[in-house]
Amino acid sequence: MSTTDTNIKTVTFRRAYIWQLPVRFFHWINAFALVFLIITGFLIANPPAIMTAKEASGQFWMGYIREVHFISAYAFVVAMFMRVYWAFAGNRFANWRQFVPFDKQGLEKIWHVIKYDIFLFNEKEYNFRSIPIGHNAVAAASYLVMFILAVVMMCTGFAMYAPNSTWFFPKMFTWVTDLFGGDEQKVRMVHHVLMWAFILFIGVHFYLVLFHDWLEGRGESSAMVSGYKFCRTERFEQFEDLTEKQEEK
Repeated sequence: MSTTDTNIKTVTFRRAYIWQLPVRFFHWINAFALVFLIITGFLIANPPAIMTAKEASGQFWMGYIREVHFISAYAFVVAMFMRVYWAFAGNRFANWRQFVPFDKQGLEKIWHVIKYDIFLFNEKEYNFRSIPIGHNAVAAASYLVMFILAVVMMCTGFAMYAPNSTWFFPKMFTWVTDLFGGDEQKVRMVHHVLMWAFILFIGVHFYLVLFHDWLEGRGESSAMVSGYKFCRTERFEQFEDLTEKQEEK
């Protein structure tokens, strides 16, 4: 054993309950809804030529695809607005303040994640104390951006659905088409481009979750199933002390 081994400090971790059940529920509802929306969206935009011996009236496969698309859209919208409610009713890790990290300290954390996690620059010394307990700054900011894009996606989607709908809710979005001068193709193009933004987000999201799971070993992936992550004991205690002081004020 080398002499430097005697300087190794023992680090303890605490199994902390971070993601509440509603947060995990909304996460997976949105995840599955997005997958179905993207797949069916591609098929609706570019329907394959499927030839059968049936009469045209007996071929309703595109109708089923549209039905899955609409059901997924409603599930996505309901989960999204329920998540907004939980941003005020949930714990501090689900609170809306976590998604606005645009003060000086938050911007520094965003740059840190971009520099070392995304572009993989080498740090002189990896500081485990800088590891966030909940969302990191880039994730928090990106969720805010994706929420705004999701609202636009919802508005353009229901605007296209409105002419064929008999329900009042989609018809509430006819004004969106009017914003584009009544040109539904422009509305469709915005909707399609936003789909690619979500595909890009999903790819980056997968990468960062797996990256942190491998680098930090704190259960980043399993946390969205169990709700628990492993946090350095002193890091979590410092966070609890800071929260208590803020609540006292």
